[in-house]
Amino acid sequence: MLHMPHQPLQVAALPSPRTPAREDQAGPWHSEAVCRRDEAGLFFAPSKEPTAARLSREEAAKQVCARCPVMVECQEHALVQPEPYGVWGGLTAAERRVVLARRRRRDVELKAASSAGRIAAAG
Repeated sequence: MLHMPHQPLQVAALPSPRTPAREDQAGPWHSEAVCRRDEAGLFFAPSKEPTAARLSREEAAKQVCARCPVMVECQEHALVQPEPYGVWGGLTAAERRVVLARRRRRDVELKAASSAGRIAAAG
């Protein structure tokens, strides 16, 4: 898995230009993001941040995400890219890794069940 080097906070806070446009809107989804009006540092950790400060900052970022009209699009962007840093769509990087692992596990289980169903139908 390729990890991009950590970008400066101001640059990393906004989605990349590759971000897909919303199907139901003329502009890109991130133009409606509530976080565009908040401090970027809330969503991305400063270096050597103490654990208690990180947890508090992440909770504050998640509260901003919770009132965002494009939270689902942001979360999916962060999962598809995948974004290695920050709070995106109400999920931290660690939480996104868990979601991605669950999706991979589900995909493997679905493929196995599909294969078993074809074998049973053929037999």
